[in-house]
Parts: sequence; structure tokens; C-alpha cells
Amino acid sequence: MSRSAWLAGILAALAAGGTGYWAGRDGSPVPVLVERARTEFAHWLPTGMPGPQAPAPAKVTGPVVYYQDPDGKPVYSASPRTTAEGHDFRAVRASEDVRFDQAQGSETTSPDMAGHDVTGHGMAAHGTAAAGKPDGGTRKLLYYRNPMGLPDTSATPKKDSMGMDYIPVYAGEDEGGAVVTVSPGKVQRTGVRTETVERRGVAQPVRVPGTVALDERRVTVIATRSDAYVDHVEDVTTGDRVRKGQPLVHIYSPEINAAAAQLIANPGFDGARRRLQNLNVSEAVIDDMERTRKVPMAITWSSARDGVVLQRSAVEGMKAAAGDTLFRIGDISVMWVLADVPERDLAGVRAGQAVTVRLRSAPGRTFSGKVGVIYPQVNPDTRATRVRIELPNPDGALLPDMYAEVEIATGAGKPVVAVPDDAVIDTGARQVVLLDRGGGRFEPREVKVGVRGTGYVEIRDGVAAGDRVVTAANFLIDAESNLKAALQSMSAPKASDRQASNLEGKP
Repeated sequence: MSRSAWLAGILAALAAGGTGYWAGRDGSPVPVLVERARTEFAHWLPTGMPGPQAPAPAKVTGPVVYYQDPDGKPVYSASPRTTAEGHDFRAVRASEDVRFDQAQGSETTSPDMAGHDVTGHGMAAHGTAAAGKPDGGTRKLLYYRNPMGLPDTSATPKKDSMGMDYIPVYAGEDEGGAVVTVSPGKVQRTGVRTETVERRGVAQPVRVPGTVALDERRVTVIATRSDAYVDHVEDVTTGDRVRKGQPLVHIYSPEINAAAAQLIANPGFDGARRRLQNLNVSEAVIDDMERTRKVPMAITWSSARDGVVLQRSAVEGMKAAAGDTLFRIGDISVMWVLADVPERDLAGVRAGQAVTVRLRSAPGRTFSGKVGVIYPQVNPDTRATRVRIELPNPDGALLPDMYAEVEIATGAGKPVVAVPDDAVIDTGARQVVLLDRGGGRFEPREVKVGVRGTGYVEIRDGVAAGDRVVTAANFLIDAESNLKAALQSMSAPKASDRQASNLEGKP
């Protein structure tokens, strides 16, 4: 007998004995024990005899979905890159369904991604048996969930109506409550981005059209209080600037002349002087009558303020009835801007808020003012409320009836807790943000929102400064959260079922 034959016989005897021993000890299948024996005694085999063969590597197919650090570090990239040492990142294709939150050498298939298209479409592959098998490790299998995201679970492996395997869910993946766990690989592929909640000023400027108007308190009308005739008009016309006390028109009034004659005939009689005052004769003219003891043929009427002649109605030789306007003078050193604010924006407008005004006649120039008055009524036709802004006009650039573009800085003056607009998921009935708890864990949190503006929204309740919220791909995580809530509601026994069970157990 040759040495090779003798060794082969010894090996067969040992394998048979070991097979019986281990099969009786732990109930392992015979093929597995034979393979173990061949592995353990491989160094006893003579040269040329076949030993255990390593399984052939799986063929890598599909497009590149991301790039992983070549040293196995949990660093990923959506585009090709290199490490600090100059090593290229390893391209991971669609068929390599890798779970990045596990250590090297552990299983590579993520339970929450098994049977799914790794490109992120969420469709399970047909005929994938691994999706329906429990994990071979130490983790406890909880249940199997529907691969299409439907609120359906199963205690045993099964397939849906389209033949796709249900996805296993293990202990540690279902943390309970509202926290959703997403593997870092899926976070990388879906483009999840987060931002820290900060305190900042939130303001939504209200932009409305407006018109420039005169300050009603700075307009004066020159008129007589009795019938009179215009004797002479000074060289003053519409648009001219006049000074206070500057002569404008000379008129003859029989009633004024009669009162002047009575004043001269009865010196010191207060009734005659009071009558001239009631006829709007100036104190300077009355004093001149008393000093000269003469009744002038025409009385001079002067400007009552500095301003611009807005209207001239006086014409030499005309008859003016009592109350007719001869001149209209306005002070344009301070102007009003009247803006119509829509009813929906009125809640954010307050008196004293800063206002920026731009004119078409002065491109590139801005005028700064404040909200002076909010008129106490809403126009029933336009559903807008008029707001008045007072603006200084030292150089006369603001003219009555000019068109203006008004921008009112609304919002609170002090910083508030705010998140980006994209972080808030508005369902209509409630508003939700997703908090980043770290390690691929996200928690939906209902919030109460306030004012919006400049890309941010005020959060009055629900989050605090320093929290991290999801600002991109939050709808995908919210879908996972809703699915988890539905699964939990189905797996938990209803109150009515528990009551029925209790009643059945009673005699």
C-alpha cells in the first residue's frame, strides 16, 4: 500500500467519525460537517489532492452609485475623489448592496435595503431569496414588511402580489417611537442635507405701490370772507415758491371798507377792530389804518406760509364771492406717501416700521421713512388698507401725485428661532420638521410656525437653537416615518381587540 493510499484511508475514517460526533452534538447538516473536515485536515492531504475551494466572487454589475474610501473608512462621495494620500476612492456599483454602518468583514447586505434597487428607486428585485431569509448573525428578527411600502407585515417570509419578497426587519432597526433609522449609504445617495437651527431676524418685506401726496396740515388757501373785487395780482403764478408774508393780491371789498371807516371814526372801539379781524384782514393792515387814520382803497393779502403756489385763481378785475379760492399754497418740505397694503399682509405692518421708497423719476435713489398711520378702514373694492408714510423732502424731489414703489420691512425686530423654508413639511393640518439625531437617525417633530421671510420661517414651538434639521430629501425620510407609524399601528393590538380578548377569558 502506498503512502498516499494509506493517508487517504486515515482521512476517510476520521471524517466519518467526526461527522457522526458533530451531527449528534449540534445537529449540523452532514455536508457542512464534511466541508469542515476537509478544511481542518487540508494540510494532511498529499500534494496534488484537491482541497477546499473558495467561492467565486460575485460579478459586479450596474452603474456606479457612489464612491467609498479605499481603506474601508466610513467616508463616501457622489463623485470620484482621492484620499489625502492620493489613493482613488473605490467605485461601488448597483449590485454591491453595501451597508456602510457595519464593520469590515460583517454581512454586506443591509436589511432595510435587501431586495431593493440600490439606485434608490425602492423596487425589490424579483426572485431574490435573500430578502426573505433571516439574518444569520445574532440579531433578532422582528417581522417582514411589504417591499412596496404598504402597511402590511408578516411574521414569516412571504411574497407580495407581484412576486417580490418581503423585507426582514431586525432588532435595533425598529427603535420604537417616531425615530427613523436610515443607513449612511442611503443618506449619501438620496442627498440628505442638514442645517443647525439658529436665532436670526426673520422679515418678509411687503412691496406695494403708492403715490406721493401733500401733507394736509401744510396746505393754505387764500380767500376772502366777503364779496370783493380783484384790483391787482402780484407777479406770482402756479409753481412759484413764495415766502410767508409775501404780497399776493390786492382786493377791494365794500364790507371791509365800511368796517375800516367805523374803526377810524371810533378810535379805541374794540368792536370795530374785531369786525375787521373776522373779515380776515391782517393785523398789520389794521395797525396801519389806526396809524394813518385812512381807509385804503384796496386791501393787500399776503402768503400765510412758505411754500409753492399750487393754484392761482385770482385774475385782475374779477369779482370774487365770499369763500372763493384766490391762491392755494402748499409746503412740500415734508411729503406723504400713501400705499395700499393688501388685507393678507396687513397683520405684519405696524406703525413705526422702517420703509424704503423708490421713485421712477429718480432711478437708483431711495428715500427712507417710517410708517406714520395705518388708516382704520379697508377699501371694499380692493380689499386693501391705506398706509401713510412721512418723508422729508429738502430738495423738492418728491412732487404730488408721483408714483412710488414702497417696501415695508415687517417682522419682529429681535432675533427668533428660525429654520430654512425647505426644512418645514406642511401637510395643511400641521407642520413638521425632521431632527437629525446622528448616526442616520431622524425624528419627526411637529412645530408651530410664525412669520416667514428671507428664506427662513420662525419656529415658535417644537425645536430650539442648536438642533439640526433636515433641509433636503426630507420628504423621503418623512415617507419612511409614516410607513413606520403605519406598521406600528398594525402590529399593536387595538383596544377593542384587547377588551374582546379579556372578555373571552372571563367565565
